[in-house]
Amino acid sequence: MKRFHVNVAVTDLSQSTDFYRTLFGKDPDVLKADYAKWMLEDPRVNFAISQSRHSAGINHIGFQADTMDELGEIQQRLRSAGEQTFDQPDAECCYAKSSKTWVRDPDAVAWETFVTHGEITHYGEDVEPAGAKPQQGSRCCA
Repeated sequence: MKRFHVNVAVTDLSQSTDFYRTLFGKDPDVLKADYAKWMLEDPRVNFAISQSRHSAGINHIGFQADTMDELGEIQQRLRSAGEQTFDQPDAECCYAKSSKTWVRDPDAVAWETFVTHGEITHYGEDVEPAGAKPQQGSRCCA
């Protein structure tokens, strides 16, 4: 079963963590100096916030798949429709090791589809797909 994913860039992580802690009624499942994540069941969403020095707002949205087969189904649908995708089979970002595929919608909103394979001890780095519009202040997840 897939889980909806939202990543919001925030200017004050502590203040935003307090706000979302109140909104969701629970502490984050992951809390770092520059990142917080809630794995909510109702609604089923992976909601993350990341410290940004530049701009605040939606960083990207997407789907977290439970299996590589689910990820493969999404990848195949996008490619069959002629969408330009960017694969990252061994990404290290947001304190996790994942297999990812990125695509941008017609208005350049970044969509991330991914399967998480495990945790890492650092925030990590992603690379921008060739020709992609860079996201200001993003160290990964662009």
